Amino acid sequence: MSKYRSVLITAAATIALGAVSATALAGDHDTRWQKHHPRREQVNNRLANQNRRIHQEVKEGEMSRAQAATLHRDDHAIRQEERTMARTNGGHVTRAEQRALNQQENQVSKQIGR
Repeated sequence: MSKYRSVLITAAATIALGAVSATALAGDHDTRWQKHHPRREQVNNRLANQNRRIHQEVKEGEMSRAQAATLHRDDHAIRQEERTMARTNGGHVTRAEQRALNQQENQVSKQIGR
C-alpha cells in the first residue's frame, strides 16, 4: 500500500511541477511580446478594460444589451484597425497610429458609464 501511495505522491508532484513550468513559460511569452510590441499592448489592454467596463454596466443594469452591442462593435472595429496597422508595419504600431487608436478608444470610453 505504501508503494502505491508513493507513486501517487510522485505523480501529483510531477503534475504540479509541470503546471508551474507551463505557467512560467506562458508568462515569459507574454512579457516578450509586451517588450517587442508596447504600443499594441497598451491599445489592446485599453480595449480589454473597456470590454470589462461594458460588461459591468450591463450586469448592473446601467446599460442595455443593445447599447453594449454597439460599443462592442466599435471596440471590435478599433481592434481590427490596430491589427491592420500592425500588418503594414512589420507587426508594430507607430506612435501616430497609437494616438489615433487611443482617440477612438476615448470616444467609446466616454459612452461607457453615462
